Amino acid sequence: QVQLVESGGGLVQTGGSLRLSCAASGRTFSSYAMGWFRQAPGKEREFVASITLSAGRTFYADSVKGRFTISRDNAKNTVYLQMNSLKPEDTAVYYCAAASAIWAPTNLKDYNYWGQGTQVTVSS
Repeated sequence: QVQLVESGGGLVQTGGSLRLSCAASGRTFSSYAMGWFRQAPGKEREFVASITLSAGRTFYADSVKGRFTISRDNAKNTVYLQMNSLKPEDTAVYYCAAASAIWAPTNLKDYNYWGQGTQVTVSS
């Protein structure tokens, strides 16, 4: 089992920045690829970013490419999502997830463990 706890969400103005953190406990964090997903009201949960076990490769949704950066610190069992130039359409609950995979999945069905989510609200 892996337990994931997100933090860092909040209310920010358009153009602002937030840094989300996801702390993992349980089995070896470095054995899991990590991802961030988000879900806006009335919409399906969608992929945001993912990172491989050793942080060698990262992947991003087109909607956040160039604005968001995913990173991980295996020594701290934590994955981060730095979000810059935020837009109102980025408003959602953001979830981190762990996948027993050597690649960095972009499909939520490939993820085994999920956090409870953290709310990000971008005001216009």
